[in-house]
Amino acid sequence: MNGDRLNIIFYKYTILFIIINAFFVFHESLYFALIPLGVAIILLSFFSLDKVLLLIVFLVPFSVPLREFIPNLPVDFYLPTEPLMVGVLLVFIFKILYQRKFENRIIRHPVSIAIAANLIWILITSITSTMPVVSLKFFTARIWFVIAFYLLGTQLFKNFENTKKFIWLYVVSFTAIIFYVLNRQYESGLFNQVAANYVVSPFYSDHTSYGAMLAMFIPVLLGFEFASEYSSQTKFLIFFVLLIFLVAFIFSYTRAAWISFAGMIFIWLLIKFKLKLRTVLLIFTGLTTFFFIYKSEILIKLSLNKQDSSKNIEKHLESIANVTTDASNLERLNRWSCAIRMFNERPVFGWGPGTYMFKYAPFQLSYEKTIISTNAADRGNAHSEYIGPLAESGALGMVTFIMILITTVYTALKVYLHSKKKEIKMLSLCLLLGLITYFIHGLLNNFLDTDKASVPFWGFIAIIVAMDVYHTSEEKNLNYK
Repeated sequence: MNGDRLNIIFYKYTILFIIINAFFVFHESLYFALIPLGVAIILLSFFSLDKVLLLIVFLVPFSVPLREFIPNLPVDFYLPTEPLMVGVLLVFIFKILYQRKFENRIIRHPVSIAIAANLIWILITSITSTMPVVSLKFFTARIWFVIAFYLLGTQLFKNFENTKKFIWLYVVSFTAIIFYVLNRQYESGLFNQVAANYVVSPFYSDHTSYGAMLAMFIPVLLGFEFASEYSSQTKFLIFFVLLIFLVAFIFSYTRAAWISFAGMIFIWLLIKFKLKLRTVLLIFTGLTTFFFIYKSEILIKLSLNKQDSSKNIEKHLESIANVTTDASNLERLNRWSCAIRMFNERPVFGWGPGTYMFKYAPFQLSYEKTIISTNAADRGNAHSEYIGPLAESGALGMVTFIMILITTVYTALKVYLHSKKKEIKMLSLCLLLGLITYFIHGLLNNFLDTDKASVPFWGFIAIIVAMDVYHTSEEKNLNYK
């Protein structure tokens, strides 16, 4: 009888849904039809949260901002990924309240402590913010990225096979976007910097974030290509995907990404040849001394560079050092100068997380403004993952973020140097090099307020921590018990 009653209830609600949905379809609205999918994902979140996380990873490269559908919104978020992450956040809170525990070794890990310190300071400066609503939204978004892909990510990566699933799900869907972008470039007949900036739409806001993600995954694909555990057929497939990424990377015309890739190669050489910290510091000191001795000559040389951004790759590379006429370079310097002035005025708590774009205009000096400068809050942020927090959250905003970087690099190197498993050594090094491309790119741009960058950024860090805690020798695990 109970089974019959359940069947009756099921059929009643099914018929009711069909009638209501037919009404919406008649009025040319298809959104109501998404309700069953939403219900299915909610149920899946409770019974198999790992599959929801992997689904989000696959969807990230395809996500588009809500403003693509509804222009002039006061707030924006990425569909369908950020609503899914909000759901994951709610499920996580429910489970923590119900189970009243979380993996202690993860909570006490140095990377986790650094992340917690950064989040606590972001929350404090959100409360003291000049625009508390904007800052609390920024804090909330950061929270759901960290919880979904760092805290829950470490639990997902207890199963080592999930690390490969995470990487390949992003790579496969990103490859589809690359084909879309390259095809648009081919159809327009414009393989140049101007075309590269708009062909990535609507999936990426501009070519810089697209290039940054390409740079981040290329070291990982290179590691897979040279890994011994893959068959020759699999390596051929990896090589094909790697070739696609390299072609897209070149035609992204993203100078910051090219710089970050060159920096990553330099760091790889330091690790490869096992240079001691003392040697690295000597090299750095020597280069710094050289700069200050020949500072005048270097600045004169830079001032003579008049090469602007160009469709010619060689000239586009040359324009990297143009701080005289290149509007993009000059605008970046303008934004950094504004951030420093904002920091000088509010050095402790800053202006509030996420507020830079609304507050920097009065800090612009007329002689530093460029043809692309604006007083409206419509053209991005401080163009730096380090200087931006300095203006928005004061000195500790930048310091706590840098601590995340330091603890992550330390952990990755520890796993690489001490792990006895070749696969873990290879993956820890490749993930570290991928993150280093972003750490360097972060000097020139910032994308951690987007799902495109945040998901791989926090995911890579989670894999490194999970390898340190769960997949190294038992003696290592004792350090965090």
